[in-house]
Amino acid sequence: MLNYIWLFLVVVSIIIGGINGRIQEVTQAAFNMAKVSVDISFALIGIMAFWLGIMKIAQEGGLVRMLARVLKPVMTRLFPDVPPEHPAMGAMILNISANWLGLSNAATPLGLKAMEELQKLNAKKDTATNAMVLFLGINTASITLIPATMIAVRIQLGSKNPWEIIGTTIFASTMATITAIIASKLYERLPFFRQKPNGGDHDKPEKGINISDSPKNI
Repeated sequence: MLNYIWLFLVVVSIIIGGINGRIQEVTQAAFNMAKVSVDISFALIGIMAFWLGIMKIAQEGGLVRMLARVLKPVMTRLFPDVPPEHPAMGAMILNISANWLGLSNAATPLGLKAMEELQKLNAKKDTATNAMVLFLGINTASITLIPATMIAVRIQLGSKNPWEIIGTTIFASTMATITAIIASKLYERLPFFRQKPNGGDHDKPEKGINISDSPKNI
């Protein structure tokens, strides 16, 4: 979907530039912005390497595990369909903890593992369960305690106080996460969004007939 959106924006800009007779300016802007993006990317390497190193130290020091222990009582209430000791619960808790600390590289495989384990609990394999939808919402909104990437960008662009966004980022990401949880919990109560039994009503045997007792085909 994102590819189509970007393609649409590029095509529209070229068409409008051609209609206004400013196609050369559009081309020049594309080259200029490409150069700016490369410059910013190279400037971010050092800052991002520093923060990733700090977060890795925190991970190895047990901070992620500590957050996981704090989150477990809340997670068991948010995901009542997932057994507390199931591997899916552990993977989800570690994924969310890593995301909170900005450890996206560590969070990604944990998120994939969580979905894989949640799928094992799924009775209807082609439809996402309530737990899957809620986990995806929490993962996408994701409370951010240290917005390292945005801080690095602000430093690169010459911000006098690049750290001032920490408070607003925590507030915004927390509100986004709460909204995702509320929306997921509300939608799962609606009959239209409830997961139906695997195969639907058409696959159920008629009442009073035992399939195992039916005669074999000759």
